[in-house]
Amino acid sequence: MLSCKPDTFTPKPRGYFAVDFPKHEYRLFDQPGYPYTFEYPVYANITKDTMFFEKKAENPWWINIDFPNVGGRIYVSYKEISEKQTLEKLLDDAHRLTFYHDKKADYIEPQEFKNKNGVQGLLFSVGGNAASAYQFVASDSTRHFMRGALYFDVTPNADSLKPMNEFLRKDMEHMLMTMKWRN
Repeated sequence: MLSCKPDTFTPKPRGYFAVDFPKHEYRLFDQPGYPYTFEYPVYANITKDTMFFEKKAENPWWINIDFPNVGGRIYVSYKEISEKQTLEKLLDDAHRLTFYHDKKADYIEPQEFKNKNGVQGLLFSVGGNAASAYQFVASDSTRHFMRGALYFDVTPNADSLKPMNEFLRKDMEHMLMTMKWRN
């Protein structure tokens, strides 16, 4: 008799909004003066990054790749390898920035890649409630060095961001596989 009361409240599990993902289609980023080219999604916007923590960006080739449909952004920085900025120093800085997330991450797993254009590097998968689920470094080991990190404009929650992270990982992989350096 007690179990059939019409005004009994039953808590429901927390849910997340469904996201309709577009088809993976790409276009070429090939701006004059930039030392790199790559293919990026047609549903993304690229803007020049002119500021770095309230300071002017180090060089004119830093960009942001925005995904307005999911509130994500890949921050892309580019540096020329030189005597002052050796490949070893740039890699150390990139690893330090990536492994800064180990405070919240369940794991950080690097995966090596090399494309047909001679671009090689690492794509890091960062598990758990870290602020960035994917980061990468790409280089030719002599002149060009690029670093990228995917962030969302929300509090990190691995469960709710999982569909967006998995969807955008394919785009990051495509970008890295189509990247070319200009000499």
